[in-house]
Amino acid sequence: MSITRINTFRALDDHVDDLKKFLMSLLPTIRASTGCQSCQLLQDQTIPARMVIIEIWDSIEAHHESLLHVSQESIDQVKSILAAPPVGGYYQ
Repeated sequence: MSITRINTFRALDDHVDDLKKFLMSLLPTIRASTGCQSCQLLQDQTIPARMVIIEIWDSIEAHHESLLHVSQESIDQVKSILAAPPVGGYYQ
C-alpha cells in the first residue's frame, strides 16, 4: 500500500518566487527517486506564499532514502527564504 507525504512551505513575502523556483528544482530529483510514484507542487491561490508538495511513495522508507539526494547546503539555503519551518506528514 502506498503512502502520501504532504509538505507545507510558507515563503517570506518578498521571496515567494524564490521559494517556488527552489521547490520546482527539487521535483525532478524527487520523481527520479526509487519508490516515488508521483510528486506535484501546488501554490495556494489565496495566499501565494503558501505552497505544498504532495508526494506518493511506495513506503515511508523509500521517502527517507530519497532525502539522501538533497544536499544540506540547499536545505540551509532555503531556510533563509521561509517565513516558518516547513511542516510535513505521512497520510494513508
